[in-house]
Amino acid sequence: MQEISNEHLKKLWDQVCLNDDLKAFELLFYQLNRNLLLFCDTFIHNQGASEELVSDIFVNIWNKRKSLQYIQHPKSYLFTAVKNKALNYLKQFSHLQLHVDLTDHVKLVDATDPNTLLQRKEFFAKMDNIISKLPTQTLLVFRLVKEDGMKYKEVAELLDISPRTVQTHMRTAFQKIGTLLRNYTERDNLRLMDKFYSIVMLMLFLF
Repeated sequence: MQEISNEHLKKLWDQVCLNDDLKAFELLFYQLNRNLLLFCDTFIHNQGASEELVSDIFVNIWNKRKSLQYIQHPKSYLFTAVKNKALNYLKQFSHLQLHVDLTDHVKLVDATDPNTLLQRKEFFAKMDNIISKLPTQTLLVFRLVKEDGMKYKEVAELLDISPRTVQTHMRTAFQKIGTLLRNYTERDNLRLMDKFYSIVMLMLFLF
C-alpha cells in the first residue's frame, strides 16, 4: 500500500477543520482507518473494541475540528491518540483507584461506589467548564498533553512550535485552572480535601 504523504493528509485535515468539509473527513477516515485499527489491535487484541475506539476518535475529531486546525501532522496525532485510547481501555478493567489524602497516605478505594461516582461526575463537570475557558491554542495544547497523553516534544512537532512554547501554554493553563478552580470551590463552599479524586486531579495538574 502506497504511503500517504503528510501534505495530502494536512490538506484534508484543513478542509475538515476550516471548512467543515464532510467529504474530506470521510476520505481521511477511509485512508487511515484500516491502519489505525491494526495498530489499536496490537494493544488490546480485540477487533470489535478496536473498531469502537478508532470510531470514537474520529467522532471526537469531527466534534472538536475547529480547535484542531493547528495540528501540522494529522497522521502522528491520530496514531498517538489511538495508542493512548487503547492503553486507557486496558486500564478500565480495574475498579480500584488511588486515594491520596493531605497526609500523603495512599490507599485504594472502590471507584464504583455510587456516592463516589456522583461526586466524580459533579467535579469533572466543573473541570470541563473551567478548561473550556482557556484561550484557544492554550486549550489545544492542554488537551493534547493531558487528554491525549502526548509529550511536550510531540505536541511541539504536531503544532510546529517550540517545546518551550508548549511549556509556556501549559504553565498558562495551570495558572488559569488553579485560579478558576479556587473561585468555584469558594463560591460553592466546597473543600477539595474532602474529595479524594480532586487531590489526584490537582497532582495531575501540578506535576
